[in-house]
Amino acid sequence: MNTKVEASLNKQINAEEHASRLYFAMGAWCDRNGFAGSAKYLYAHAEEERMHMIKLVNYINERGGTVVIDALPKPQNDWSEILNVFKDVLAHEQKITEMINAMFEVCMQEKDYLTSNFLQWYIQEQVEEESGARTILDKLTLAGNTQGGLFHFDKEMMTMAAASAANQSVQ
Repeated sequence: MNTKVEASLNKQINAEEHASRLYFAMGAWCDRNGFAGSAKYLYAHAEEERMHMIKLVNYINERGGTVVIDALPKPQNDWSEILNVFKDVLAHEQKITEMINAMFEVCMQEKDYLTSNFLQWYIQEQVEEESGARTILDKLTLAGNTQGGLFHFDKEMMTMAAASAANQSVQ
């Protein structure tokens, strides 16, 4: 496996693991602050990010590369309101998109067409991740900052978490 491509994949493994921990921390904050539906959604999202990491690990191993697991930064653990949690979700997904684009660029520069093909799944996944985060922010905006609106928003998040779990079991 090309060493530059391998290094970029290993960097992404670390980023996916960090994302998993960040979303888990967000879920814990939601749980602690009465947003059970949002917590369930974020815990499921944390697991999804972990699966993204494992997919990369498997790919490197299948190609005869070496997986390097690095230390992780401590994730943020506190937010002032639920809106800020999901603003941070979108910002983080945008950061991950930039990283995946950079990985793809390395593959193209190194003429590693097998890995660039493998990364197509991640590219499409990021379209869905960013779109999902924007949809949630739209729902929060519609809900407003009223107790009733936030209650209904959180119920919707519980429904989204259940749908996501059902979709994961199919894959």
